[in-house]
Amino acid sequence: MTVPRPAAEQDPLKDLYTDWSQILATTPDLTTRLFRSIFDEWHQPTKEPEDVTYAEDTVGGVPGIWCRPLGADSSKVLLYTHGGGFAVGSASSHRKLAAHVAKALGVVAFVLDYRRAPEHPHPAALEDAVSAFLALTGQGIAPADITTIGDSAGGNLAVATALALRERDQPLPGSVIVFSPWLDMENAGETLATNEATDALVTVPLLEGMIAGCLGDRTSPTAPLANPLYADFIGFPRLYINAGGDESLLDNATRLAERAEAAGVDVTLSVVDGQQHVFPFNAGRTAAADNEIARIAKWYGA
Repeated sequence: MTVPRPAAEQDPLKDLYTDWSQILATTPDLTTRLFRSIFDEWHQPTKEPEDVTYAEDTVGGVPGIWCRPLGADSSKVLLYTHGGGFAVGSASSHRKLAAHVAKALGVVAFVLDYRRAPEHPHPAALEDAVSAFLALTGQGIAPADITTIGDSAGGNLAVATALALRERDQPLPGSVIVFSPWLDMENAGETLATNEATDALVTVPLLEGMIAGCLGDRTSPTAPLANPLYADFIGFPRLYINAGGDESLLDNATRLAERAEAAGVDVTLSVVDGQQHVFPFNAGRTAAADNEIARIAKWYGA
């Protein structure tokens, strides 16, 4: 499904990405600590959702933040893995986005602060996501009532969590939702070139640095749990994939949809023209973001 370009409106996320890109281009010796501090601004375009409470917790040994909309069904959980190239981003930077989605779906969300690269390369983040999933089921949450969800690198983790659970002969989540998933650890996608001029943040050099930190010299860029474009999707849960039409990683989303559909998976792909990487970060600010979250809620309840 391709959603037409929305009517012209201010894009706070694109403005933030443009600012970040200028900082990255003019600060060659940026430390990991400061790099992470910059990306913790990711929440700024997102309006604080009303009638949501937050609580820090640890699930399966992994810290994170619960997002609990008032009146939500606490027996249904979004297990949210944040984006940021496996190296930056946090539960704090993503809690508002996760809360908007949880509120629209009428459920609760737990946003993981998984271990990040380069200190903790693959599969540390994936192991944390699997541990949290299994802990939720151990607390009595039915696997079918858990949705793994994430954006960018967190979208990779949302997909890989289901794949890793299948490898362990564990029950799978009931559904998977990914925003602008970053899956291609080979940087082979054609939209890295064709959308270079319209993407305000993602570049090949940026991805190369994050790949090096995540994979190191231990993991192949074609390992299915690191690069799900090489995975077998037979028996995979129903899947919702979202992407912006202007982003460099667009074909990560389209290739994931093609692979999953070929394996018989129930797949919905939503590409919204004119939008940036993980554009639902504009939740509460733009019609494009709010309408997309509403479409996800309709899909979830179907």
